[in-house]
Amino acid sequence: MRRLSSNEVRQLFLDFFESKGHKVEPSASLVPFEDPTLLWINSGVATLKKYFDGSVVPENPRITNAQKSIRTNDIENVGKTARHHTLFEMLGNFSIGEYFKEEAIEWAWEFLTEEKWLGLDPEKLYVTVYPEDTDAKKIWKEKIGLTDDHIIDVADNFWDIGAGPSGPDSEIFYDRGEAFNDLAENDPENYPGGENERWLEIWNLVFSEFNHKPDGTYEPLPNKNIDTGMGLERVVSILQDAPTNFETDLFMPIIEKVQALSGIKKYGENATDDISFKVIADHVRAVSFAIGDGALPSNEGRGYVLRRLLRRAVMHGKKLGIDKAFMFKLVPVVGNIMNSHYPEILEQEEFIVKVIKNEEERFHETINDGLTILNERISELKVNGEKTIAGSDIFKLYDTYGFPVELTEEFAQDEGFEVDHEGFEIEMTAQRDRARAARSGEKSMGIQTKLFAGLNDESLFVGYNKTTAMGILAVIATDEALVTTAKTGEQVRLIFDQTPFYAEMGGQIADKGIIKDTTGKIVAKVTDVKKAPAGQPLHTVEVLESLTVGETYKLEVDETLRNKITRNHTATHLLHQALIDILGEHANQAGSLVTQNHLRFDFTHFGQITQNELNEMEQIVNEKIWESLPVVTVETEIAKAKEMGAMALFGEKYGDLVRVVNVGDYSIELCGGVHVSNTSEIGIFKIISESGIGAGVRRIEAVTSEAAYNLLQTEQKRLNAVADLVKAQQTQDVVTKVQQLQTELKELQKENESLQAKLASDQAGDIFKNVQEVNGITIVSAEVDVNDMNQLRQLADQWKQKAVSNVLTLGFSKDGKVNLLTAVDDATIKKGFKAGDLIKTIAPLVGGGGGGRPDMAQAGGKNPAGLQDALAKVIEWVNEKK
Repeated sequence: MRRLSSNEVRQLFLDFFESKGHKVEPSASLVPFEDPTLLWINSGVATLKKYFDGSVVPENPRITNAQKSIRTNDIENVGKTARHHTLFEMLGNFSIGEYFKEEAIEWAWEFLTEEKWLGLDPEKLYVTVYPEDTDAKKIWKEKIGLTDDHIIDVADNFWDIGAGPSGPDSEIFYDRGEAFNDLAENDPENYPGGENERWLEIWNLVFSEFNHKPDGTYEPLPNKNIDTGMGLERVVSILQDAPTNFETDLFMPIIEKVQALSGIKKYGENATDDISFKVIADHVRAVSFAIGDGALPSNEGRGYVLRRLLRRAVMHGKKLGIDKAFMFKLVPVVGNIMNSHYPEILEQEEFIVKVIKNEEERFHETINDGLTILNERISELKVNGEKTIAGSDIFKLYDTYGFPVELTEEFAQDEGFEVDHEGFEIEMTAQRDRARAARSGEKSMGIQTKLFAGLNDESLFVGYNKTTAMGILAVIATDEALVTTAKTGEQVRLIFDQTPFYAEMGGQIADKGIIKDTTGKIVAKVTDVKKAPAGQPLHTVEVLESLTVGETYKLEVDETLRNKITRNHTATHLLHQALIDILGEHANQAGSLVTQNHLRFDFTHFGQITQNELNEMEQIVNEKIWESLPVVTVETEIAKAKEMGAMALFGEKYGDLVRVVNVGDYSIELCGGVHVSNTSEIGIFKIISESGIGAGVRRIEAVTSEAAYNLLQTEQKRLNAVADLVKAQQTQDVVTKVQQLQTELKELQKENESLQAKLASDQAGDIFKNVQEVNGITIVSAEVDVNDMNQLRQLADQWKQKAVSNVLTLGFSKDGKVNLLTAVDDATIKKGFKAGDLIKTIAPLVGGGGGGRPDMAQAGGKNPAGLQDALAKVIEWVNEKK
């Protein structure tokens, strides 16, 4: 067995499968791109689903990757076990309808056992198979030469996620030896594949050969696939002879840095402290990568996960004696460990550090705020003679204020209180259900269909510089089958050998237009264009005259529509660069939409955007338009494009050859869309809105050209209308006129308030004369003529200042609604009379409810007819209380 570094193992894996004809795919972003079914990328196959369900045909059916992944379903186990992680790397090799079980098994064995690669001892390797998968068992025995005692049948070895591709799998285990045997010899879990520490699962080979249909039945897939996954952290722990994954070169440099920051705790001396070291090392990796991929801490979705991980790590830091922000200091360590394959951490180090440091400092403030709230709640419970903190209270502190559950438990124990664990778990389950419901209900992977799977007819997009072209009709498809003719009135999908129609992609909507025959007659209307699985533009058309495969047709894009789209698309590129200029490098694209009417741009940013910043962005974009910058598009290799400084868009994957759109050397981006040839064609750019749409994601919507002109015309008409209303001779006088009117209005409001106060004072004089007494308690209870609750509170203030009575109840009705106010003086409160209790008693009589403090409370209702009954009830309430 070779002793290898984690970087060497990862590179060896990729080199091995590249030598077997696989295309090496770069690791995708942890934030799923155009996949609403996932919160995080959680496996190597997650980014390749489009190939497995047949919606896209890959350039090479053999793929390999090292994919960073996040799973948080077992977050509580991180640090307590040898192998639980939030962020981990999955090394995988995949076959999309090409090789199958024999090659997958033989190559896995070769990589694991050959001295050139990992050189593991074959005697220490065991495999599990699905009992009904006789093919896999035969290959392991006859091709690999494993004996029966090294092949174990396991009924759970069947990969199935519901509707979609599924099939048996075969897992490979490494025997770590008797020293790791944590179970009795006769324990039912003491075998390769059981829950134990001795036999470590390192690789899973999934043989995807069935469609799991919605009705629960299974049918053979049109294309059988291979999906494998080898956990890097686990394999490295074996090769580095580490007792757990944490004692490897993937984690130890982080742990050593935490040790230095603590100054008082050492790793390996105390089991409880070791958990804290491991949690911090694990969580800082996940947080650093996630922030680098565009996720930001927040109170929902993936942002909530980040916040929880950060705060959990900070609390473990406290246990190690680290009382200040420290996680941000670990980011460079993570970056240096992973730099050979994941340079993005060091490339974005400044931004990642800033986000983590801000979050840490906020959390230290939160801890202090949470303690205040917790102490107040404990005091209330003591007054009421209770000794248990409810699950709902624990959850509120945790979910709303970010106060850790374990900290609540510690303080509760110090005060002699119990905690309602069961109630907290009920609240947590409800929260998880809400989070799941907020995500899309779409299937995580589609079912393969044969209709387009085998369509490899070449179709060339020729529409970058023209909007008409002659094309030979190669394919006609209905919803059920491929046909040779289409009849009038049908809606079908067409593929031509070449087309000027742009297929919807990268946020740019599809072209629309018409199709003519060679005589010039319009034979079809193009309503949409999308990419077929093999990448051909697939035209959805309404057939006006019959169409035939093999015939030549003239394809004409709606040029007016196209021009509006291209103006908006190029403006989007200018806006993206302006965002970076004003906000910083972290303002990465998180989605876009380019239509003929407007553009929409989503981007990552963790703060508010000021109006001045928006004005600056708008100014920059317009200046670039007025400079008449040339827009030059070139096709080049991805490495060359990066040398040119081209920006890759958030979440996108790119092939070896890419299109680079260069707007006057100001904006340089990788983009396959259609653009203007000069920025002057855009005319004018106007931002119409800016808003937050999610955790750390904001959206700008804007218009250009004709739409921008129409917007400005509409605004001008509104301004003219306002000028007429305020009697301004010219529009430039409107602001002065409005300011004058505001001044006059404020003076009138003051005068009105003065009159209202005088009326209220006069009314109070009459009301406060009518004092009743019950058992030594004086009461004022009356209906008053006021406009709102503010005036009602003014009367209560006068009552308090003049010490008119012990208890006050006032009410008024207006527009079918009722408002009530109750007040009790301090001496009477001590006798057990509370305004909040009184309001709860009388509010139902007016069809409402309310509450408040012991000295003052208020309520609202919808039954004016009950007001007198409510006021009369006060005497009865005082009498009963006495």
